[in-house]
Amino acid sequence: MWADVPDDKWNDWRWQLAHRLNSLDELAQIIHLMPEEIDGLTADDKFRVDITPYFASLIDPDDPHCPVRRQVIPLGRELQAFEGMMEDSLAEDKHSPVPGLVHRYPDRVLMLVTTQCASYCRYCTRSRIVGNPGANFSKAEFELQLDYLRRTPQVRDVLLSGGDPLTLAPKLLDYILSSLRAIEHIEIIRIGTRVPVFLPQRITDEFCDMLRQYHPLWMNIHVNHPKEITPELSRALDKLACAGIPLGNQSVLLAGINDSVNIQRELVHKLVKNRVRPYYLYQCDLVKGAGHFRTTVSKGIEIIEGLRGHTSGYAIPTYVVDAPGGGGKIPVMPQYLISQAPGKVVLRNYEGYITTYDEPMDYDPTMIDHLDRQAVQRDEPGQSGVIALLEGRASTIKPEGFDETHRRNGIQHRLNMNDDKWQRFHMGDVLDALNLTPVADDTPDVVGLTPVRANDHPNGNGHNGNGHKGSGSNGHNGHGQNPNGNGRSKPRTP
Repeated sequence: MWADVPDDKWNDWRWQLAHRLNSLDELAQIIHLMPEEIDGLTADDKFRVDITPYFASLIDPDDPHCPVRRQVIPLGRELQAFEGMMEDSLAEDKHSPVPGLVHRYPDRVLMLVTTQCASYCRYCTRSRIVGNPGANFSKAEFELQLDYLRRTPQVRDVLLSGGDPLTLAPKLLDYILSSLRAIEHIEIIRIGTRVPVFLPQRITDEFCDMLRQYHPLWMNIHVNHPKEITPELSRALDKLACAGIPLGNQSVLLAGINDSVNIQRELVHKLVKNRVRPYYLYQCDLVKGAGHFRTTVSKGIEIIEGLRGHTSGYAIPTYVVDAPGGGGKIPVMPQYLISQAPGKVVLRNYEGYITTYDEPMDYDPTMIDHLDRQAVQRDEPGQSGVIALLEGRASTIKPEGFDETHRRNGIQHRLNMNDDKWQRFHMGDVLDALNLTPVADDTPDVVGLTPVRANDHPNGNGHNGNGHKGSGSNGHNGHGQNPNGNGRSKPRTP
């Protein structure tokens, strides 16, 4: 189909975009389509189809199981609903203070800058907007995003995504990058893109020169199968790496495409040879159109089991489930900690070798306090989570409405009216009484998190009065061991 296309056109990214394949007739010229592919291509309400000639040239025309083909050619079953399916499975739009800006984590945001891609993945997480020109973001919405970032100093890291940011007009991308770099508190800019994979012709020397102006700039690409790593992609990655851009890769675990230890191992080895660090391996989201791509979570754990210890640590991605409903990425991995007891931890390695690690009995976690006080303390209002429990800044995390539910519409009476009876005792109480530590603030910093009270708080160094972060009633890991040898910590005297 492209035998007569001159090299100068084939290697022109604009020509590639202008000649994408998207119809049954066009694809039938290069692929022996199966009946279910024909059903998918002719469906009225299908997710957008567009495939660059370059990426289409990687498809095996006679193999319906070709891993490149499966990612971009729709099947009829794509339209089937499945248990748990959602339009916006990650609740991104719910967590958007302004259009296209998702602020889920304390210090970083996702900035959606376009709904357009070079080609369209059939399992797209944002198929609700991606591929729809009418849903694209306006200049006014870019300004709302930028204004939010200017007035939100806790944000230090901005991830550009979409759609694909590298499909933007060069001047517009340059404007967005320069505007972000002008915001003093933004330390890191990241770009999530599949353009180097779908359209490696886009990565020119001129383009890399533009990007290098905005360091520190990081980039994550998206490769799912070793077949996608071609000489063209390798050249593009080399240009980006030589421009000083650290490269990572995000893969999605896809049934019948890469749900194999051997395929994943080959993929990560090829990535690191191209100076790309495997970053995340995602469990497929509960998004419309992705049902037939989903594997079990146990398959992902099996793959990590087959990589950890069997290849280099820096070649192993973190396997994550992006929590349905907007909880963010949750790492999932095999269990290497088998058991523990006072002073000992039982561990196993990738071979099944089981060993014990002897913990120090005289460890003093307060030794670091003088340096910790000099470190930058970052406020995370409403999102301190479990670490607040470990540091003694809170005693519980409660589901919404927990206290109201357990009141059972009852009355206040002589037995339930005194909250002090549910406050924990800590040795820090004694230190407070001796004026050796500051009194903790009663204001909770996590929604649903019970604050530590004046008689139930850590000492001024972020550890509880027992000498260990939220560990119990003694000076060693909550196990009843301490330097005094009597099972209790002695209060200091003035």
